[in-house]
Amino acid sequence: MTSATPAGRQTFHVEIIKPSHYDDDGYVIQWARAFIPSNSLAALYALVHAAGAERVLGDHVDVVPHAYDETDTVIPVRRIVRRIRAAGGQGLVLLVGVQTNQFPRAADLARQFRAAGIPVAVGGFHVSGSLAMLPDLPAELRDLLRQGVALFAGEAEGRIAPLLRDAYRGLLRPVYDYTKDLPELRGAVMPFLPPAVERRMGSTATFDAGRGCPFQCSFCTIINVHGRKSRFRDADDVERLVRAKLAQGVSRFFITDDDLARNRNWEPVLDRLIALREREGWASLKLTIQVDTQCHKVPRFIEKAVRAGCTRVFIGLESVNPENLAAAGKKQNHVAEYRAMLRAWRAGGVLTQAGYIIGFPADTPESVERDIRTVQRELPVDILEFFMLTPLPGSADHRALHEAGAWLEPDLNRYDTEHPAAEHPRMTAAEWQAAYHRAWRLYYTPEHVATLLRRARAGGARAKKVAAAVFTFFGSYRFEGVHPLQAGLFRRKVRRTRRPGLPAEHPLVFYPRRAWEILTTYTRGAVYYLWLQRLRRKVERDPAGAGYTDAATDGPAIDVGVGRRAAAEALHLGPISATGRGWFPAFAKARARRNAAALAALDRKERERSRGMPPARTPLALAPAGGGGEPGASPKCGGDVL
Repeated sequence: MTSATPAGRQTFHVEIIKPSHYDDDGYVIQWARAFIPSNSLAALYALVHAAGAERVLGDHVDVVPHAYDETDTVIPVRRIVRRIRAAGGQGLVLLVGVQTNQFPRAADLARQFRAAGIPVAVGGFHVSGSLAMLPDLPAELRDLLRQGVALFAGEAEGRIAPLLRDAYRGLLRPVYDYTKDLPELRGAVMPFLPPAVERRMGSTATFDAGRGCPFQCSFCTIINVHGRKSRFRDADDVERLVRAKLAQGVSRFFITDDDLARNRNWEPVLDRLIALREREGWASLKLTIQVDTQCHKVPRFIEKAVRAGCTRVFIGLESVNPENLAAAGKKQNHVAEYRAMLRAWRAGGVLTQAGYIIGFPADTPESVERDIRTVQRELPVDILEFFMLTPLPGSADHRALHEAGAWLEPDLNRYDTEHPAAEHPRMTAAEWQAAYHRAWRLYYTPEHVATLLRRARAGGARAKKVAAAVFTFFGSYRFEGVHPLQAGLFRRKVRRTRRPGLPAEHPLVFYPRRAWEILTTYTRGAVYYLWLQRLRRKVERDPAGAGYTDAATDGPAIDVGVGRRAAAEALHLGPISATGRGWFPAFAKARARRNAAALAALDRKERERSRGMPPARTPLALAPAGGGGEPGASPKCGGDVL
């Protein structure tokens, strides 16, 4: 019998879980605080929250979402089961954003909930990519179906209400396949998470300003799930989310577009953020974005990204070997132009992070070493992070291998870009694995770390920021033994969450060994950190450091406009005079009042739009400054810019 409130109301709990991944010893990778928030979790939480507000299950049913990111949270399986049972069995567990390497963990969680009789649905890139690219369901998905787990493929905007209604009625369909029906994003619900969940992520919020990528990289799953056409959100929606987060004290944002420079609406979005920083004094607003290697050719893009607060940019460099790039379908990557692109970001003081893939067909241990030395010598990139070429389900590479009947690693947990998952034409599995480890240690030699800091001292991102990034990225690999994209602050291992099939370790074995692991890991990390800081101070004190040049950095200056300086000066341009001891608190209060008023106006405009009323004038001091406008106004912002 369903429990109800005194007013006769019912509660339907939706438990939204972003699963983690097992390490090589079978323990779930978890941290006291994770570094990278999950936009999938934020998107699904926001969609379920909106569905509850719309009373999609009826006026008498309260839809209550709960969000968990397993990278920083031990999933309380028994508590979730008790809560749903206390509501009369009315609830649903959603395992969201599940990548291929996370699928084994997601399946193990799903089995626990199904054993307790709780409805479960699983979605994410593994499910969506498999349904989009393979002729038949793979064995691991068929196994979940046999256990009564529903599969959700595709994007969830506009599709959550039917899923919740089916779960509420106890009539979940086996498969919800929306892979060929991509939703419109303009006016869609913006991703968000409860503040308590975001605080565990270091007060960083995520959102996607758009989806879709025009390129055809053979190893990529995104183009086969999100499509190649640019779909984008309204600038109003982005501004409303950012303002709401600023009011909560969150000022760092990760825009998760796979390639923001190919979002046809990038300029109106960045103009809104520029206005917040330069006209309203939100100089603390900081962005991390992802782009392609041709982004510097998009007129005004880098200039406006810097002015909007971009402090970190991830670039899909992938390789400096033209043969490898051609094999991967990376026609947009032109090695001869890498340096100009990196210098453009460097001129704006932006930390550059580049992905580099080990295992393209032309790679050998010797060629990998040669190419990395070329990067060190020729390219002014700050952080290089390495990946092993992995045929992820949903990619053209995986489909080609599947159709050819080639060997593929049967353990999906190893599809984490850190292990060989297919055979290589020129390297054994052991040689390939060794080349991957060698790449990390070769790039981050003490000599090259010193070079990175000297380059930062002379221009680009600050030396302190580069040193912190080196410690985070190389330190995650060297001391924690995990890829930095899986890393966080202080590793936690829970004895009871070891992967099924591996023996549970006795407490007298597990805890002493874990204590020794913690001691040795963080002692070695502390020693490296102290060495890094001493090196940084030495570089910063060098009187000739400001004039340092080398082959990678020496060249004509690239003008990216006023950049971050305008945002810093904005504090002195506000309505409160920057004089006297109490000027900043007064300025902050006035800024908060303006932000609240603009946020209320944006909310009012959204309500009018949802009722089909003519839109009101856009709030904010939004007279276009230096270009910009409505979607498509920026010339050649799409794939034809090349």
